[in-house]
Amino acid sequence: MRGVRQPQLPRHVQEEGVPRQMRRLGDFLIACLLLATTAPLMLIIALGIKLEGAGPVLDRQTCIGCNGRRFQALKFRTAVHDPQHATPAWAQRMTPVGEFLRYTRIEALPQLINVLRGEMSIIDRDARSPSFLD
Repeated sequence: MRGVRQPQLPRHVQEEGVPRQMRRLGDFLIACLLLATTAPLMLIIALGIKLEGAGPVLDRQTCIGCNGRRFQALKFRTAVHDPQHATPAWAQRMTPVGEFLRYTRIEALPQLINVLRGEMSIIDRDARSPSFLD
């Protein structure tokens, strides 16, 4: 299509070859180590979220990764579950566990699973919201 500008990803995201393979290996090793050490904490957090009320333990957010691929970034649920999604994100009520998770910034620990899948990177975080490229 003429006149439509395709979003350009940064050069370091587009690069191929050995540096990308080394980054992927580093991501994989770091994610494995972090998952092994934080697994007990993540189980306790999941149990706390489940005991707090109905709804899923994890929230999913659509992001854009390497080469423009879309994926679902995982996070612990920090707001009261609204099955109809009638409440906008900015007006959602935080749960007590959710407040703690946001205060300590550990609600993103499940994103280590995204790193293991190769959807995100720890070394060079390249996940973006779809609105970032629009």
